[in-house]
Amino acid sequence: MADETPNLIAEARSRTGKGAARSARRNGMVPGVVYGGGVDPLPINIPYNILLRKLKAGRFLSTLFDLKVEGHDDVRVICRNVQRNVVKDLPTHVDFMRLKRDTRINLFIQVNFTGEDICPGLKRGGVLTVVRPEVELMVTAGEIPESIEVDLSNLTVGDAVTISSVTLPSGTKAIIDRDFVIATIQAPSSLKSSGVDDDDDDAEAVEGSEESEDKAEGAAD
Repeated sequence: MADETPNLIAEARSRTGKGAARSARRNGMVPGVVYGGGVDPLPINIPYNILLRKLKAGRFLSTLFDLKVEGHDDVRVICRNVQRNVVKDLPTHVDFMRLKRDTRINLFIQVNFTGEDICPGLKRGGVLTVVRPEVELMVTAGEIPESIEVDLSNLTVGDAVTISSVTLPSGTKAIIDRDFVIATIQAPSSLKSSGVDDDDDDAEAVEGSEESEDKAEGAAD
């Protein structure tokens, strides 16, 4: 969990609407709005370079920020949406929600895998197939986990990791009630092919044995 809530500097936006938003972008700013917390929405502008740097750092949508706007009290926020240019994929507008430290919210948390170097299934040539690289959890705003850890050290070929087998960080809960799969250790294609060939050989042997028995019975008759 993060030891310190990072700051996010913004300025209040005096005008709203499409014209004001275009003007802000021309001046190197990204327009946005802060809502929730039982108070009126606050239109803001964020410096484009600062926002882009934080977006590239990752986990922007699951990071709690201390938003600092001159003339307003500092407030903890989390980004709920980033609108992007459909051609350039660059941010054009951001929405933030005000939070208290004890607010419960749903977030997608990254899954990290450990024990890959000693995993029996992977040592045998198995392949790790990740079904869910992120898991949606209900978390407390003041204690958002960086990730959840999945231990592969005891898994063999054919095993699956489900959410019930993972120790979730304290204070978190999976959103989905059913015991869903996070990852599996699948047999390599060579083993699969070998297994199919063995089955075919066994089937042919049985068929050949049955044909020999039929011929022998015909000769006896």
